[in-house]
Amino acid sequence: MLLEVPTRIATIPAVRRARTTPGLLVALTGVLVTLGLVYAVVGLVAVGQRAARVDEIRTVSGPLSVHALDVYRSLSDADATAAVAFLSAGVETPALRQRYLDDIARASSALALALRATDDSSDPSNRSETLLRSIAVQLPVYTGVVETARTYNRQQLPLGAAYLQEASGLMRNTLLPAAQELFTLETDRLSTAQRTGADFPALVLLLGLALLGALIGVQAFLTRRTNRLLNPGLAIASLATVISLLWLTAAMGAAGSHLDTGRRTGSSLFAQLAEARVLALQARADESLTLIARGDGAADEEHYQRMLDKLVGSRGFRDAGLLGAYNRRELDAADARMVGQIDDLARAWRDQHQFVRDVDNRGEHAEAVRMALSDDADSPATLFAALDAALGKAIDTTGQRFAAESADAAGNLTSARIGIVLPILVVILATVLGTRARIGEYR
Repeated sequence: MLLEVPTRIATIPAVRRARTTPGLLVALTGVLVTLGLVYAVVGLVAVGQRAARVDEIRTVSGPLSVHALDVYRSLSDADATAAVAFLSAGVETPALRQRYLDDIARASSALALALRATDDSSDPSNRSETLLRSIAVQLPVYTGVVETARTYNRQQLPLGAAYLQEASGLMRNTLLPAAQELFTLETDRLSTAQRTGADFPALVLLLGLALLGALIGVQAFLTRRTNRLLNPGLAIASLATVISLLWLTAAMGAAGSHLDTGRRTGSSLFAQLAEARVLALQARADESLTLIARGDGAADEEHYQRMLDKLVGSRGFRDAGLLGAYNRRELDAADARMVGQIDDLARAWRDQHQFVRDVDNRGEHAEAVRMALSDDADSPATLFAALDAALGKAIDTTGQRFAAESADAAGNLTSARIGIVLPILVVILATVLGTRARIGEYR
């Protein structure tokens, strides 16, 4: 009785048809078409996910890092400019006043842009928004204290220096740490996105190889059944699959290479140079605050030396500090020259700063202030201006490099989509036409 069931199934017309050569060809054609469609769908989804990450790098993470840097740098520069302005005899120069106001305006604008960008951020904790709102709340407090200090300073009252110290303490203890955390958070997120943005989709490769193997297997089946060495349709489909795999591999590899180059020579160097610029700006504020304190600025001078040690290392050590570390890295010739120039300017500035400190420590305060504010070629003010300009130019260069590499990666991922869709259409059409001709021979 049990043996009768398989026998009855085998007598069903559809089953009998499926067991014949044309029936098997129809089934195999369906398998090949399905496998091709699965390869295309999975491939497009995988490439689309990576393209979305690259798009986020270009439209969210990258701009947010730039806005975070603008906040960080503008606040640091405002602190340094406010301190330098107080070295003037009661009234700061119009240029210094305008620079301070521009810094505050730039920081406020960057805060607004960054807050808008965080709406599109994938950060689940929304830590960036929390930091931005904290800075936005404290910034008016800082500017208010600076204006009070400025009022007393114009009247040449000592309370001005006390209020300036209070403002600088608020900046260094509250605003700058928040800005630094924000910048670090965004640059780390950007670096992570760059590392994962174009990793090769292994599953798509396996599906493509499976499709190619299936095409070769069906071709071998037809050779045995029909005694024909080659099926043109299946041969074309196999070639199209190989082209698709090579195209996908090349496009994804190029996208990954562009993102890696953008990270190493663009965003990574950009972040380090941005940190170097902030260190220099904080040291510049210390330089002025030490002179403003009139012999009571030991803490500010100590902070200056710590900033310079972080920037270029302790005296006597050439390849040390943030800039020295980059001198030891495998940079190309242009980047090595760029970082080397910045390192030289920072060291020259520290040497001139020490010369001013020696004069001030001898009790010649007025002369020390004159030297600090001088526009001579070797004065601390001139050397710092050159250092800041060189850092700004380097940051712009690396930022543009990162943007260009990200755009190239996006183009490669678009190419990867084409490398999946066009060949797979050829695979499906050639497979159907190739097996249809053989199926027709049995009718």
